[in-house]
Amino acid sequence: MAEMTSPFGTWTFDGETLRITPGSHRRVHKVRKALGELELPLATIAGVSYEPGRKTGRLRVRLKEGADPLSVAAAGHLPDQADPYQLTVEPEQQQTAEYLVDAVRFTRRGDDEPAAFQQYALPGPAVPVTVSVGEAAVSCDGHRVVLEWGWQAPDVKRKQHRTELPLDSVEGVDWRPNMGLKEGLLRFRVRGVPATLPPESDPHCVRLLWGTENELLTVLVAAAVTARLPHPHAPAESDQPQLAASSVSEESSGALEDVDAVLKRLRELGALHRDGILDDDEFAVAKQALLRRLSG
Repeated sequence: MAEMTSPFGTWTFDGETLRITPGSHRRVHKVRKALGELELPLATIAGVSYEPGRKTGRLRVRLKEGADPLSVAAAGHLPDQADPYQLTVEPEQQQTAEYLVDAVRFTRRGDDEPAAFQQYALPGPAVPVTVSVGEAAVSCDGHRVVLEWGWQAPDVKRKQHRTELPLDSVEGVDWRPNMGLKEGLLRFRVRGVPATLPPESDPHCVRLLWGTENELLTVLVAAAVTARLPHPHAPAESDQPQLAASSVSEESSGALEDVDAVLKRLRELGALHRDGILDDDEFAVAKQALLRRLSG
């Protein structure tokens, strides 16, 4: 057993799993607190390192590619203070930190461990998860994404009051935080809808206007959705619905739900066209894509 404890968190390695528990210090970021305890099986860990600094050091764990939906959603944009895979180490704790690094490094691994993952080994943030920022309150309950537009949203978004997206209509998530004068965003890419609108007009995009902890919390929504989408490295055939074990009634129910989702999307596209957000060509392309889903 190797353990590293500080006011910022505790890392414990028992030979099979690295457990990361956020600390109680007031400087522990909201993202870390919201995630709670994380359990990283040894097979998901690419490496652990101790990085000394002028005043304090840092423990850092690197996960294998594709193991973690949070890392995929953040795409390297999560600032250090919000990164749950780092831990501040005081100078007097350096030896303890190095012992934990060696414990992970020299633990025997199985010969069949993957170098990268084709399905997520970690579950991602627990749902439901809801975050309120300037433009909207955005949530994911594991089945749908809901955007409740607030008073700071542009008129074109406020007029819709609420945007609801079934997860089976979402094909991807883009997330980046506010960086200096460049605003961030949380965008849900919807199947059949062209991603040509600017963030201020896109009803599937929340702008992150300020670099606060709440804005960074939106990465949890992005990760919760990412965890429920097809893995980016999955074999192509795994993206297809598996119907062999479904009953006739389940198939019929799924077909009806798909029709309802397409019809709802057509109504939303019509509203965007009437409001002048989509021009005639964009509307025609998106409409045809949705109608192909019904006929296919």
